[in-house]
Amino acid sequence: MPNGVIIIDKPQEWTSMDICAKLRGIFHEKRIGHGGTLDPMATGVLPVFVGRATRAVEFATEGKKEYIAGLKLGVMTNTQDTTGQVLEQRPVQVDRETLKAALEPFHGDILQIPPMYSAIKRDGKKLYELARAGKEVERPPRPVTIYELEVLEEAPAGFPQEEDTWYLRVRCSKGTYVRTLCHDIGQALGCGGCMSALRRTEAAGYTLDQAVTLEELQAATDPASLLIPVDGCFGEYPAVTIRAEVLKKAKNGSPFACAVADGTWRVYGPDGEFLLLGRCAGGVMATIKSFFEV
Repeated sequence: MPNGVIIIDKPQEWTSMDICAKLRGIFHEKRIGHGGTLDPMATGVLPVFVGRATRAVEFATEGKKEYIAGLKLGVMTNTQDTTGQVLEQRPVQVDRETLKAALEPFHGDILQIPPMYSAIKRDGKKLYELARAGKEVERPPRPVTIYELEVLEEAPAGFPQEEDTWYLRVRCSKGTYVRTLCHDIGQALGCGGCMSALRRTEAAGYTLDQAVTLEELQAATDPASLLIPVDGCFGEYPAVTIRAEVLKKAKNGSPFACAVADGTWRVYGPDGEFLLLGRCAGGVMATIKSFFEV
């Protein structure tokens, strides 16, 4: 049975769930999940977990993400990106230094008001459903973290060079709306703004260098050969190989003796099989999540 992670370079107009549905057919496997939703407008890194590896999805969605975003100044829309209805247009007089200065307050821990066109639920309904019905409701600000935010020197490859458009590299926490960030930067500049393009360059520790297109995957003689082992999702944690005498306990989900420092570990069997992500305390390892085939 196929088991591992495939990094898809998601094309425009496809939803993340569209990609998962396509891969269920390619791998003939029902257990498919993705590591962080991308809007149809966005392209780039979409980690997709196949088979037993789907147990890692909950960890993948928690990690840092990196994007290249187009910031279109002077235009405000109802969706905070250029796919929406234009609400207002204003003249723009912004140079690079002015923009860089405006970005400073957006570094670190900030609060964002989620956009109405989002999948967040309010009273059982998604906000975008209310927005399409012409309703707007109050949304409490949510804390997010912007780890890095910079203006790129020029439009990256594949991005058009457009008037009053700047390109930003954004490294951020889970839950960050990059289009809201673009909107808020435009507000801070006084001319308004929205997102004109978005490409995710990193998610769950995976980068564009590891990504394949749908066309490349479909053309592969053996699609399963392109799967990356799921332990790569936990590369930030140290690894330990356990002794044969505790293997049974580990596979039964019971705590077992392990002479390593306290903390989170990638745990491997004597034959090199990735068994589980575990937490050690006082020389005893407990399973956080197991990944061996059963």
